[in-house]
Amino acid sequence: MSITVLKSAFRLRSICRLQRIQGHMMSSHAGSEVLLERVGNAGVITLNRPKALNALNHNMIKHIYPQLKKWETDSGVDIVIIEGVGGKAFCAGGDIRAVTDAGKAGDPNANDFFKEEYMLNYKIGTYKKPYVALIDGITMGGGVGLSVHGRFRVATEKTLFAMPETAIGLFPDVGGGYFLPRLQGKLGIFLALTGFRLRGRDVLRAGVATHFVEAEKMGALEKDLTGLKSPSSSDVAQVLDSYQQQSGLDADKPFALEQHMEAINRLFDASSVEGIIEKLKTDGSPFAKKQAETLAKMSPTSMKLTLRQLQHGASMTLAEVLAMEYRLTHACMKGKDFYEGVRAVLIDKDQSPKWTPATLEEVSDQSVEDSFKSLGERDLKL
Repeated sequence: MSITVLKSAFRLRSICRLQRIQGHMMSSHAGSEVLLERVGNAGVITLNRPKALNALNHNMIKHIYPQLKKWETDSGVDIVIIEGVGGKAFCAGGDIRAVTDAGKAGDPNANDFFKEEYMLNYKIGTYKKPYVALIDGITMGGGVGLSVHGRFRVATEKTLFAMPETAIGLFPDVGGGYFLPRLQGKLGIFLALTGFRLRGRDVLRAGVATHFVEAEKMGALEKDLTGLKSPSSSDVAQVLDSYQQQSGLDADKPFALEQHMEAINRLFDASSVEGIIEKLKTDGSPFAKKQAETLAKMSPTSMKLTLRQLQHGASMTLAEVLAMEYRLTHACMKGKDFYEGVRAVLIDKDQSPKWTPATLEEVSDQSVEDSFKSLGERDLKL
């Protein structure tokens, strides 16, 4: 065999090997914002924007969604795992700043981010294979949407969960209207209106996470999960249960809100935001005063939309909730508070938004009702 033939055979083997590697490393052509890999029988999604705390942008959604669909029908993939890099965040939220920039510029496609994000949330919520979200670090807004609807959500001592949207003139979307009213008592309404932050094991105790595993064990856990052969959901649960049993950190500490749950269930049980605030002021306890002060800083419009969203969502399917929330995004994009909230919190960071309307009394019932009206042909169909 000539040297030329040998070189050609070597090149061919190299090309084949490269193609096999590329088949296993299906990272986005955009470069590195999200990595999509096959590891053993697992599909692994890695959010890779550490400097942006792995905030979810439109480009990432456009790569994750079709890959999830492919893996769902791929006989070689038995389980999907999603995680973030950098050690600080799983995903700190959606790239809201880009959305508001598009909205202010009058971009007719400004709502596409929400539409495609909600389609992704629904795919996760109805996924036919075990879906495991390793929510190690900050998990807010869009990051909650990437995790909470999946079958398994694994928190660590570094997990920080919150839905802080009422502080930026939005509402707890990504299916918040579905999972929040299904938490214990009035906890979901409390979390949605105040943006209260849950940390570590409390994310499990609140019912947001399904498991708690110490951060130092996450590498070993992922190795064991990717090593499973044709696992059922119960097989995955068995592995997660085993790791949770080995994780005793903070096990003796009570739930941070345990002493306040009676008050939360009583004070946040009202048909209107005005009713809740009246209860808080009448109660007069230090806890109640603190919550009243918190709510006084939030967008009045957002709070009214949020309470109605959760009241409706309590009896809706996930698909119905996401369709409702898509209507609400249109209302928020047409209003002023979303842009003002993002300016005050994310751009200028003066933390002093000027809400319009400025008071709850000025937010008419009709304007709230109008925000929930059908968009006709533009409604989200899942």
